[in-house]
Amino acid sequence: MGKYIISMKQNNEWPSHFPKKPVIKAPKRISGTKITILGCGTSSGVPHLACQCKVCKSKNPKNTRLRASVLIQAGSKVFLIDTSPDLRAQAFANHFTWIDAVLFTHPHADHVHGIDELRSFNYVMARPIHCYGNDWTMESVRSKFDYIFNYTQEGGGKPQIELNVLKSSKIIADTKVIPLEVIHGKLPVLGYRINDIAYITDCSYIPDRTIKKLSKLDVLVLDCLRYTTHPTHFTVEMAIDYARRINAKRTYFTHMGHEIEYKTFAKSLPKGMFPAYDGLVLLSNR
Repeated sequence: MGKYIISMKQNNEWPSHFPKKPVIKAPKRISGTKITILGCGTSSGVPHLACQCKVCKSKNPKNTRLRASVLIQAGSKVFLIDTSPDLRAQAFANHFTWIDAVLFTHPHADHVHGIDELRSFNYVMARPIHCYGNDWTMESVRSKFDYIFNYTQEGGGKPQIELNVLKSSKIIADTKVIPLEVIHGKLPVLGYRINDIAYITDCSYIPDRTIKKLSKLDVLVLDCLRYTTHPTHFTVEMAIDYARRINAKRTYFTHMGHEIEYKTFAKSLPKGMFPAYDGLVLLSNR
């Protein structure tokens, strides 16, 4: 499929009403790697609309979950994994304004439908954003959001992004990014490893070849939808089994539905395993 360069104009000129220079500063360099849980909820988020269950009515903020997404900072470079429909709210809640690259896991609605919010980052950074994913994800993004790629009336502006197919480990923004091939039902999707942090969501099977790429992890964030069987996601039992196999120092579960109550779940987990929650920040020394 190759590389798609997306510009509002066919001649690749920067939009005339966007700043020519950044109006914000890039983040300061940090020591090691940091992952911020922007959202750890399932596709509908938690609470579910009009649901009266205990979790959806809970006053514990850790039971309120936006759609799944994370931000990873390595040194001074910032990677957003997936453009959740809640991206704008996540950016305000977690105070981030800079994105060096977007890493897409797959093109389902809860992971890509916030893509238009990237134009706000384009505006303040005064630069396009490189986006990465596997072949079918990039093709699907291009098809679903054809207004970005085709010449149309601009209105308030369109995201200035470049789509890139990622097939193997690659240096992106001076950082080694390792794509992790996993299976979501019958679909090939990606997780990602950056230094000693790995993120795998929307998963029902992890091949042995991918398990080998997850050795000596400091932090693993892993899919864990609910207690009962689901055709395309890990159950609690499956997630714990894979977490034991991978044996990261710390494992945090994400993409959790309203079947999972934070405190009850946390108390039930083996040592070194925890439920994630929105706004959680985790650090790795490397």
